[in-house]
Amino acid sequence: MKDSITLTASDGHSFEAYLATPAATPKAAVVVIQEIFGVNTHIKEVADRFAAAGYLVIAPALFDRIAPDITLAYDGDGVAEGRGLKDQADANSEFDVKAAIDHVASAGAVGAVGFCWGGSLAWRMACDKTSGLAAAISYYGGELPSLAGRDAACPVMAHFGIHDASIPEAGARSFAAAQPLVETHFYDAGHGFNCDHRGQYDADAAALAWGRSMAFLETHLA
Repeated sequence: MKDSITLTASDGHSFEAYLATPAATPKAAVVVIQEIFGVNTHIKEVADRFAAAGYLVIAPALFDRIAPDITLAYDGDGVAEGRGLKDQADANSEFDVKAAIDHVASAGAVGAVGFCWGGSLAWRMACDKTSGLAAAISYYGGELPSLAGRDAACPVMAHFGIHDASIPEAGARSFAAAQPLVETHFYDAGHGFNCDHRGQYDADAAALAWGRSMAFLETHLA
């Protein structure tokens, strides 16, 4: 089942979230954290894939801090607008992710899977001992190199494309060196390689990363 629900963060902000429910009793829960393009078709499709695998899944609309129902195109204008919106919403975004975690915690252990901006948030939430996360996965999170000094409070997996113009390979590898307990993988791909709605999509890298991510969640959300 798919639905749009309203959540309230600890600071009183109300916002929408996409909820995908598996056909059977959930085996655990996953929070899907958006890119800078909003909770769009791609993010909902990712949530649906996790739900099909048996997880209760929620994707909080982090741009609701600015305005409701914001989704952007995968083009230059969308990137520019998304970066601006991200800069406005980011300071309070962890409140919204935490509310999403709490909402699905009744299903069992909760993991976070974030992409782009969401990949950075997945790492930040993993380093918060009060987040309630049992595991986190970051896909091309741009802040990971600069936040490599933080300590994760749960198991973490990270995916990077070595041709990512926004995350230089040297920075990604410095993160991996500083965080030997993080299961970090590198792909012959660019930024956004998991998204089949954009030109950077790489089917081979996406399939490999997805398989690794599913196995990681099975291990740590059991």
